[in-house]
Amino acid sequence: MANVLRVAIVDPNDRDREDIKTRLLGLDSVWLEAECSRYEFFRDVVQQTSPDIGVIALDADPKKALALIEEVRQTSDCSILCISGSNDGSMILRAMRAGAKEFLTRPITLEDLLGALERIGGERSGSGSGRQRGCMCIAVAGCSGGVGSTSLAVNLGCALAAEENNTVALVDLDLALGDADVFLDMIPDYTLVDVAQNIARLDFALLKRSMTKHSSGLYLLPRPVQLQDTPIVGIEDLRRVLGLLKANFTHVILDLSKSYGPLDMVALEESQSVLLVTQLDVPCLRNVVRLLMSFDEVDGLKDKTKIVVNRVGLDAGQIGLKKAQETISRDIFWRIPNDYRTMVEVRNNGVSLFERFPKSQITQSIQGLAAALHGSAEESKDDEATGSKEKAATGVGRWLKMWPAGKPKS
Repeated sequence: MANVLRVAIVDPNDRDREDIKTRLLGLDSVWLEAECSRYEFFRDVVQQTSPDIGVIALDADPKKALALIEEVRQTSDCSILCISGSNDGSMILRAMRAGAKEFLTRPITLEDLLGALERIGGERSGSGSGRQRGCMCIAVAGCSGGVGSTSLAVNLGCALAAEENNTVALVDLDLALGDADVFLDMIPDYTLVDVAQNIARLDFALLKRSMTKHSSGLYLLPRPVQLQDTPIVGIEDLRRVLGLLKANFTHVILDLSKSYGPLDMVALEESQSVLLVTQLDVPCLRNVVRLLMSFDEVDGLKDKTKIVVNRVGLDAGQIGLKKAQETISRDIFWRIPNDYRTMVEVRNNGVSLFERFPKSQITQSIQGLAAALHGSAEESKDDEATGSKEKAATGVGRWLKMWPAGKPKS
């Protein structure tokens, strides 16, 4: 399944409940939202957590369980998957009439469980209910420090959050020197470390309380406050945090560090799109070539990487766009015009471009990028619109000979 499904389970039998819980936790396509040991409490659990699927075990008290199925179906949008040790036809028929979508008989095989979840997930995604269950995870990576990757991540998040049907989370993965909170003038109560340390008992409600919401609607999960706390966040912690975020937000934006360490590589792996931000100068383009060579060694990573050129039109002897594309052997996905004065003002005042300069060229460009990531807009081919100039910097020709497309000379 492409989309993460949030699941809640109820089974008064502790051993059986633990068995199905273990199976669900082993699936990347599932987030276990809640578990319950009493039929009487499960309707409240569903109302509080709004899972996609409710797994109801029938055997402890079939009469109560069947009544619960009817209650849940009447009061929520939750789809019901029933589990029983009995394959009695009348029991299956009663469960289906009560509103169950699927019925599995113990012992449950992994194939049967996956099949039932896929069928329910497919039915929900095509039901027209209006709930967008898929999540677009976008990693924003810089080819060097100071190229504007955090500015892009923050303002892209605000652009996406402006859409009524979107819920957007921004995670600052520069654990040492991240400053996404400064860009948004926010003083968070909790950080990524707090969430990672409590991941075992985290649910959607607690997660949202642990994040700070910006006036734009963007939710922020910032880097740790203390430098000594950075080693606390491990690879598996981050994977679980991302799993929960994907299950509950339509968009997750990951602002990477420049170290390309283990956590950054997890973020790249988990993302559907990678925006590699560069400028049109020799050091940046050299790093783009190096990074793409390294990405080529990770299955699928290079293919989902999109080159974003920032500060196009800067009058400091920039390399031409055509020459840059020849150098990196990749098309440029998006170009963001240079507007240093505007960006400095919004950054120093802790506001987004959309609050202070909604009609500016750079704001419109980032809105276009947000649309393009959804495939609803095409990249502009007009260099004049972005203010780009076909100038070659001094010394570029010698460097291009040293770094031909694809691989440097030894």
